[in-house]
Amino acid sequence: MSKLKKEELEQDILIEYSSRIMHFYENNKAAVIGGGIGLILAIGLTIGYIIHSGNQAEEAVNLLGIAEQELLQGNYQEALNGNEEEFTLGFVQIADNYSGTKAGNLAHYYAAISEYELGNYEQAIEYMQEYDVPEGILGVAPISMHANILVELERYEEAAEQFERAANWDENSSTTPYNLFKAAEAHSAAGNNEQALAHIETIINDYPNSQQLAQAEKMKGLLSEPTAG
Repeated sequence: MSKLKKEELEQDILIEYSSRIMHFYENNKAAVIGGGIGLILAIGLTIGYIIHSGNQAEEAVNLLGIAEQELLQGNYQEALNGNEEEFTLGFVQIADNYSGTKAGNLAHYYAAISEYELGNYEQAIEYMQEYDVPEGILGVAPISMHANILVELERYEEAAEQFERAANWDENSSTTPYNLFKAAEAHSAAGNNEQALAHIETIINDYPNSQQLAQAEKMKGLLSEPTAG
């Protein structure tokens, strides 16, 4: 996991908090006037916040890396809650204590994966709902994971919507047909065969070279079979 770039984190924060502090100063000049105290206060508080935020971000990344290792080794409980004997934190604590950082946000996603692997689907969906999905290809897997959790909860229509969202999040010849097929399966499980067939047709017509083609053609045959009267 690469470290966060501080300048990316700090730029927007600097603008926002400088604006807030200067607004406070303009409305309270009488209380802080004299000898440039107001300007010093504004600069000091802004720099102080940036330093604190930068330290928080770096600390969160380091803690996240330790919890990630537990996740990769299949130690899902330790990944979630840390290890008291080794004084490590898990994704739950990182998400709670570093919510203003990118690493804190990512901890929600990892917590959802851990809960999913432990079979705790209700808890997994709660963490997924707290996760701010990134734009582009990096956002596809988390949205697809969200859908998989909903499938386990037998919330098939919602799952189909999330698979469709994943398919459209970053359109390409790999993840798009995969998620369209998963959406078709979810629609079929919900009894929405017409919507399922529409996705199957899209795969066959628009993604004929995809790995899902054979499955799509097979599913089309099943969905097209007349039901017994």
